[in-house]
Amino acid sequence: MPSLARKVIICAAVDGLVLQPLSSKRDQRPPSPVKLRYGDAGISHVSREATPDLAKPDSSFEAFGIIGLINVSKFNYLVSITRRQQVATIRGSPIYVVTEVALTPCTSYKDASEAIANTVLHAQRHPIDKSVENSDSENEDVELPLAVSDEVGDDDASSGEEVKPPAGATARKSSVAQDVISKRGSYGRFAQRWFSKSGWMQDQKRSMGLTDRAEAEAAAKAAAEKGSKEAMVEETERAQALAEDTERARAAGGLLPKLLRTTQILFGSSKSFFFAYDYDLTRSLAQQQAVNATDTALHELVDPMYFWNRHTIQPFIDAGASQFALPTMQGFVGQCSFIVDSQPPQVDDGAQESMEMKDMRTESTPASPPTERASIDLRPSEKRFDITVVSRRSVKRAGLRYHRRGIDDEGFVANSVETEQILSPSKPDDTSKIYSFLQIRGSIPVFFKQSPYSLKPVPILQHSEEANYSALKKHFDRARDKYGSLQIVNLVEKHGTEAKVGDEFERLVQRLNGESDDSRKVPFEWFDFHNACRGMKFENVSLLLDILGEKVVGMGSTIEDGNKITARQTGVLRTNCMDCLDRTNVSQSSFAKYMLDLQLKAEGFDMAAQRDQENSWFNNLWADNGDAISKQYASTGAMKGDYTRTRKRDYRGALTDVGLSLTRFYNGMVNDFFLQATIDFLLGNVTALVFEEFESNMMTKDPAVSMLRMREQAIELCQKRVVADEAEEFIGGWTLLSPPVPDTIASQTLEEVVLLLTDAALYLCRFDWNSDKVSSFERVELCHVEKIKVGTYITSTLSRAQIDEEHNVGFVVTYCPGFRDIMRVNTRSLSSLASKSKKDEEGGGPLNFSGILNRRQQQSAPPPDKKMAFKALYAQSSIAAVGDTGPKLSESQQVAAICSEIERLVQLSKPTFAGTERPAVIEKGEIVSLAEARKSTGILEQLGHSIKKLVWA
Repeated sequence: MPSLARKVIICAAVDGLVLQPLSSKRDQRPPSPVKLRYGDAGISHVSREATPDLAKPDSSFEAFGIIGLINVSKFNYLVSITRRQQVATIRGSPIYVVTEVALTPCTSYKDASEAIANTVLHAQRHPIDKSVENSDSENEDVELPLAVSDEVGDDDASSGEEVKPPAGATARKSSVAQDVISKRGSYGRFAQRWFSKSGWMQDQKRSMGLTDRAEAEAAAKAAAEKGSKEAMVEETERAQALAEDTERARAAGGLLPKLLRTTQILFGSSKSFFFAYDYDLTRSLAQQQAVNATDTALHELVDPMYFWNRHTIQPFIDAGASQFALPTMQGFVGQCSFIVDSQPPQVDDGAQESMEMKDMRTESTPASPPTERASIDLRPSEKRFDITVVSRRSVKRAGLRYHRRGIDDEGFVANSVETEQILSPSKPDDTSKIYSFLQIRGSIPVFFKQSPYSLKPVPILQHSEEANYSALKKHFDRARDKYGSLQIVNLVEKHGTEAKVGDEFERLVQRLNGESDDSRKVPFEWFDFHNACRGMKFENVSLLLDILGEKVVGMGSTIEDGNKITARQTGVLRTNCMDCLDRTNVSQSSFAKYMLDLQLKAEGFDMAAQRDQENSWFNNLWADNGDAISKQYASTGAMKGDYTRTRKRDYRGALTDVGLSLTRFYNGMVNDFFLQATIDFLLGNVTALVFEEFESNMMTKDPAVSMLRMREQAIELCQKRVVADEAEEFIGGWTLLSPPVPDTIASQTLEEVVLLLTDAALYLCRFDWNSDKVSSFERVELCHVEKIKVGTYITSTLSRAQIDEEHNVGFVVTYCPGFRDIMRVNTRSLSSLASKSKKDEEGGGPLNFSGILNRRQQQSAPPPDKKMAFKALYAQSSIAAVGDTGPKLSESQQVAAICSEIERLVQLSKPTFAGTERPAVIEKGEIVSLAEARKSTGILEQLGHSIKKLVWA
């Protein structure tokens, strides 16, 4: 395959960034560098003469690869790898984890130069230790580059560093505030910003290279006092800089600094992204052979399912700069070596000798390469092996716990991870065999959700049975085509809150098996982990091995002998619990150890006869794998990790799990919302509009859920259910926003409803989007409609998007209620107090509603007019999925089209005298003006949103 740029020199030119690929020797340079133009994502080749002087120490920095470009509004940032750490060697190829990245702005020469200088300064302050780069040691306290750091530059608080007293000073107790500010960690940075004299936003401005407003005003005032021509020019330049700062602050809804910081943490500090220059890390051993091609670029070989920076690196691929397209994978890669003996010494050799031999001959180095290790003389009967664990997280339905649950329409599930365990000799030769054992995990493949605002949230099933079955069938069809036979291992509780989802899962699999032939059936094993291991007896997971041991042996392993595949794994275990983290990792590690013993036995080594029966090297490796996957999905390490490492469980591990539960609870409520939006943005699932939407409600959308398709289905279902008179001609249906309380206009919250129009009546249908059912509807005869008011409809003033009068429009239908104008409530709705009818139970015909409310009372006085208020959905959506572009009309055009159609039918429904014109129904005017909305927005509501924004964003 074509070689990748293993090292890249990044420097700033007057009209762009220049990327200079380097070989292993600094003096060997390719003839054609690549230039990145400022202000766009275009890339073009330039001549060597155009390259700036790379000899200047502050004009460039060295990177180990390019992750890609991120584009927000008018701003582009190059994400490059500035630090890496080798964690394994697979088939002779080194595997690295990204430990630090640099974000270099591509918008202006000044910003790029400053960012590059900051990156160079950071590298000089914290030089790369070669022993660290190529070993398992980590520098946890490395300060991030200043270009996107957390520094606030306050005189009283240093950036993330503990304030030390002067030499000879007397130690004294510090205040709580001083302790919080001085210590490292997110809470320390939070307090540092909060109590800083410069204010909360100062660090964000400086991280973006923005000008401080007070500083700029003071300079402008001083310049005005001087009155000189030079001062006026300087003042103008500062004013322009201030305008640019304002434009940057508006980018990404004012959240651009947080986006950059989150991107840097995600790709760098999290240490969850792995890459190799000449090895396809995204494919298992069996698939490596199938796609082996020497003439194909690495980015074309990798599995798109695990290609995490495909979207950000695409501009380089489109420009033909494939040498910079370095695929990265999120997940885990860990490796350790161990020694086994085909003829182990007898136990009676002496306890002391046994311990010495154990200490000397058992080498535990998880997450470290097998090279450069201490040389140990081996007996003729001994052999050293490397065990490598590779976990690959899917880009499909990627994200965080409680924000990505269950399945989507295409059959992709949340937290989908393929884990491969590779056994290979440390010193391979022509007769060496390599073993590969695959397992997969993934969320329960049904539509469900859980609220992040509870320690033990109740799962809520969503959508119809047919929708669930269709998605589940797609999921298992895809898995069987890729892996062969499947064995489901369901670890959720058979009783309690989890049972609801487990029962639905089992029922749908039974239906799937009933409609499949024997070769396509999916065996389902429900092992109630909590019940079987009650009382911290996690060793009872061996019961699961007793049940499925023969099944695992039958699936076998993939074996490579002399660079040829001699055997292939015929199936995989698909393990899941609710989160597919803690219980799943314990079970998967047990299956992996079971297969490792069988593989070593085939090599002539009986693990039951070895001196080291604890196998701490294996347990630690799998515990590290569990922690990594858990941090990426739940933001904390895995629970039950003490058992995975020691095969023992006590009260200390239980207390640790309590702390992890509380941390997950906090992250689920606060941190995960913005991080989820960032992940979706970097994967290309959403556009930069997602940050404006986030600023409005501090929530994120699920880009895998096609709202366009769901709305079309809701309109179709409402039409079938509520239009009972076959004589009525259906004209059209729309989804709009409406207050949850009938006959109300001003409301802080709106819900999405379905509006149906026939030639006889209007129908306002309130739809249960979780269960795909009509919960209630209101019918109004067209002849009773008196007027339709169209205009500005603002319901909140808490964000810029919500106060935009151009995009916040709606209409109000005013009508005089009559005998045939009714409101009906579905008897199957939780809000209904009426009993179910027989026809409801049978499910036949149009839906039978109870609770008919006549609008006109039997009285002489005319009834008061009623109103139905509707607000248009936003025309622009952040969803970037193909085929889900949302409404093509603007908000005003949507409202105008709906109201003109209603007006036409209303005029036709009312009698007129010959020669007279039909009266107009539509009138223009503000429904809720911006001024009215501001008056109705209380101080507590504004304060609550400000606090939430401060914490969430």
